Amino acid sequence: MISTPFLAVPPRDYGGTELVVHELVEGLVRRGHDVTLFATGDSHTSAELRSLFPSAQWPPDTLSDLDHVSWAVRRILADEFEVVHAHSAVALALRRIMRHPPLVYTVHHARDEKLSGFYRNCHDAVFVAISHDQARRELQLPRLTVIHHGLDPSRFACAERSSDYVCFVSRMAEVKGPHTAIDVSARAGVPIRVAGGVHPPDKRFADRELADRLSQDHVTYLGSIGLDVKIPLLRDARALLAPIHWDEPFGLVLIEAMLSGCPVVAFPKGSVPELVDVGVTGFIARDEDEMTAMIRPGGPLDQFDRKRCRMRAIERFSRDRMVEEHERLYLRLSTGRPSEPRRQPSRVA
Repeated sequence: MISTPFLAVPPRDYGGTELVVHELVEGLVRRGHDVTLFATGDSHTSAELRSLFPSAQWPPDTLSDLDHVSWAVRRILADEFEVVHAHSAVALALRRIMRHPPLVYTVHHARDEKLSGFYRNCHDAVFVAISHDQARRELQLPRLTVIHHGLDPSRFACAERSSDYVCFVSRMAEVKGPHTAIDVSARAGVPIRVAGGVHPPDKRFADRELADRLSQDHVTYLGSIGLDVKIPLLRDARALLAPIHWDEPFGLVLIEAMLSGCPVVAFPKGSVPELVDVGVTGFIARDEDEMTAMIRPGGPLDQFDRKRCRMRAIERFSRDRMVEEHERLYLRLSTGRPSEPRRQPSRVA
């Protein structure tokens, strides 16, 4: 398993790709597979950890990625692995000199024309899309399968009743809609707790649209948070607001909320319609007016069944389900035939 060199596995706070890598690795180890994780030295894993960099290389840059992945590939070629699963596009380029073992590559990003052009020439890898919407927007790839993300439900808590606040948890970027979430909560007359950091590309937007909004009386700004804060935040929130303004390829925080019994109230962009079971795990609002009405006291959230929400989320988005789907893919690639339960542990890099 080749993670990125940009954040530890699992990440301390922000880091979607590295969190998915962690869940996948831990689930595979629990199912008896011999897994080697190529990640930064400050990672924590039940697998065998191999590292070039002793710590996370943030912010991301191309040379660090190339250094990390090429170092990993050299060691993979000197060992005996049945499958390599990479989360960096650099591995696709190196595939041209690494004919074996089979390579799986997960597409974690929204459509990017440069990357799509690159993928067009990568015929030997098996691609994994993280939502059907993401797969539809990508160019046609000869070997592409869709596997939704999954998380360990035991890490999340569910309360039968919520507090009075709604929350927003994401990057403080325009496409994520933190300004919209603050405005909607003000119109609905409910307090909002906002969590997330400002990345350098989003600083101009944050200075222009968020500085004043975050100081409003109904807003509590938490900054960047880890699971220790996120778990009780989602457990007690009336709803998670996701007024996204882009085609989100997945959105891990959506299933984190659902696993906490917290309803997601989101705009119908990207993966949202395939992730949210309307009335069971959340609601889809066409615009700000509908979102305001949904979260206002006296609206549909008052009768929301939080335990039912969590149970449905476990059914659809548990780590076990995600790991089983990847396991079937790995076994098909390593054996060349439909997957069957394996008595002996396999080795997955």
